[in-house]
Amino acid sequence: MIREINSIFGELGFVFAEGPEMELIKYNFDMLNVPKDHPSRDMQDTFYIEGKDDMVMRTHTSPVQVRYMESHKPPIRVIVPGKVFRNEATDATHEAQFYQLEGLMIDTDVSVGHLKGVLEYFFKRFFGGEVEVRFRPSFFPFVEPGLEVDMRLTGKDAPAKLKDRWIEIMGAGMVHPNVIRDAGLDPTKYQGFAFGMGIDRLAVMKYGVPDVRLLYNGDLRVISQF
Repeated sequence: MIREINSIFGELGFVFAEGPEMELIKYNFDMLNVPKDHPSRDMQDTFYIEGKDDMVMRTHTSPVQVRYMESHKPPIRVIVPGKVFRNEATDATHEAQFYQLEGLMIDTDVSVGHLKGVLEYFFKRFFGGEVEVRFRPSFFPFVEPGLEVDMRLTGKDAPAKLKDRWIEIMGAGMVHPNVIRDAGLDPTKYQGFAFGMGIDRLAVMKYGVPDVRLLYNGDLRVISQF
């Protein structure tokens, strides 16, 4: 799935990037405009590294955004698939470790319209059929405005199990000026969008996997199907 995702975004000029799974708190929270008292920093959500007060197992792939902006000049188009870790109970739709997909575009003239166009193209290529995308207001510390993204597949080529249903699929938004500034860029000159979604969730939707835990139990009867 990661190879397929990279290939689709590559058609739009996005390049692959990656970063460490054991991450500095500086990159995982501080430089992403996450307040010191934000609930996501609490022990019940984050795996902190014993003996390393400044490190966590990354809770999202967003730290790669900042690392990439620090070392590259705009225009930036980057896609970041990778494993992330959340200290939560597992069930059919949640795991303590899972794969997330992060996207980032930074340039001198980037709008929400560009975000919508990129996502429509990806969903159409990944799932098949025509696609509609809608945004709803939301809040994430590292974007402003923050958006929840819903999609609906239509047309005769759309998969039957997804056809004509609005599905909440990811969080997104315009990169917060503080994040751009902390990465060493001028927020009065550059702006951009970012989005993040679960690759495991995409697998559940595309292949009809009934329980996300099946992807991690090593059962060859499951793995061999792919």
